[in-house]
Amino acid sequence: MRKLAAGNWKMNGSAAALAEVKALIAAHPATSCDMLLCPPATLVARMAEVATGSALSVGGQDCHAQGSGAHTGDISAQMLVDAGASHVILGHSERRADHLETDALVQAKTIAAQAAGLTAIVCVGETEAQRDAGKTLAVIGGQLDGSLPPDMNRPDALVIAYEPVWAIGTGRTPTLDEVAEVHAHIRAAVINRYGAAAQGMRLLYGGSVKASNAAAIFALPNVDGALVGGASLKAADFAPIVAALTQA
Repeated sequence: MRKLAAGNWKMNGSAAALAEVKALIAAHPATSCDMLLCPPATLVARMAEVATGSALSVGGQDCHAQGSGAHTGDISAQMLVDAGASHVILGHSERRADHLETDALVQAKTIAAQAAGLTAIVCVGETEAQRDAGKTLAVIGGQLDGSLPPDMNRPDALVIAYEPVWAIGTGRTPTLDEVAEVHAHIRAAVINRYGAAAQGMRLLYGGSVKASNAAAIFALPNVDGALVGGASLKAADFAPIVAALTQA
């Protein structure tokens, strides 16, 4: 299994930011892990052009469950593929909170993404209140049950990212033991759902990952990479995280 260092640029970046992409490619002309950036939709095609022939893949941050139609402002999985994307992030906590996305909608989007040939990165995670109430594993189990497609298709076509909501962009992270517990729970859940082949499904950790803590996180069992937010915007911040993953 090749591990995955994925960067989510969220609602950040303009054409000038493509200089950071060129710097990242220069820092990692070849890697033993997969390297991915997911910019805003306005930059997907331009970033994919810059990344052509390099070790960097490009993804989207969301897609619609339908292939086309009267959905103003939305983008379909097929459109992302046409723009040069190979991956798409789905069910991110910010989408679930800001756009009231349900598990059922995330599942429909995941099915659409895989049908279009994209690798779906499905996000799950608990709020601080849910963790304090001791509901972390139950919440994540419910999200997995409702958000994942009935069939796995291929282990490499479905990625799960655990992102504790309270750790995103805050500088706080769960303890290593807490991360390991959740990832073990997710691994058991996907094996129970899909069978032994799910042992090869990549599980990412997301939530204030940075160069200073990446190596310790990547050393944990069932952590196959990271979904990185703010630290992916600058090559100087993201390149060391990629390096840590190649050494894990």
